[in-house]
Amino acid sequence: MNIKQVYMGWRPAVTLVAVVMMGAMNGFAQPYIVEEGSAELSGNSRAQRPAKVDPDLPNVLIIGDSISIGYTGVVSSQLAGKANVIHNPGNAQGTKLGLEKLKEWLGDTKWDVIHFNWGLHDLKSVKAETGENSNDPNDPRQADLETYTANLEILVKQLKATGAKLIFATTTPFPAGVKPFRLPEDAAKYNAAALGVIRANNIQVNDLYQLVLPKLNALQKRRNVHFNEEGSKVLGEQVADVIQAALAEPQAQASHSPALHSEVQKQAAFGMRSSFTMGSRAPIHRTTTL
Repeated sequence: MNIKQVYMGWRPAVTLVAVVMMGAMNGFAQPYIVEEGSAELSGNSRAQRPAKVDPDLPNVLIIGDSISIGYTGVVSSQLAGKANVIHNPGNAQGTKLGLEKLKEWLGDTKWDVIHFNWGLHDLKSVKAETGENSNDPNDPRQADLETYTANLEILVKQLKATGAKLIFATTTPFPAGVKPFRLPEDAAKYNAAALGVIRANNIQVNDLYQLVLPKLNALQKRRNVHFNEEGSKVLGEQVADVIQAALAEPQAQASHSPALHSEVQKQAAFGMRSSFTMGSRAPIHRTTTL
């Protein structure tokens, strides 16, 4: 598939932005509504600027939702001169969109490391008729646990076929009262389901859930799934450290091929790089291969 060289950056906005995504549910066009507090609406986000690509560096793809959009700039800064860090275009949302878009996001690039997550959108409530976000706890999840697990199995199979070093990030926790409706305990339940798939495929885990849980009130915005600047910095530093360690492994070193960098440049042209102020280092939370 040809990749359009269009940089999908985010501009600051006062109101929520609706982006129409095709076929997210029941075969209809579904509106993607940027949620309040997302880095997608932040003045700290970079707008319409291509990520710089060095053909001599390894290629890193971050796949994720607005939480990862919030910390990708920190990762890019920390790995500057060490790796090309590219976020998938826009918000990866849930596993249903992942099934539609993953091949496009991967393109023909030889990725050395892929750091990925789905979950936060899968567990939110949506209107059964339209798939739109819902604040009603009686409405269904975007993907129930069984569907989420089955979708993730397919996505992991596609990711493994790339030959990249894979790192799964657990879904981060959140408080009660967020909009659209999400049940706080679902984060742990969806993580448990995901880890069943991840363990079976011998994929490394970056446990962001446990990293932020002890200091959630200090790191997260009030009644929101999103993180403040310090929270994004803590997440980004952890992600960068895990990726850097993965790049040092023989498998990642052997897989890097500068001759294939041109496709990365195309990915970078419409990839996502959020920018946040860097500060002091936070303690590193260990990761495991489960």
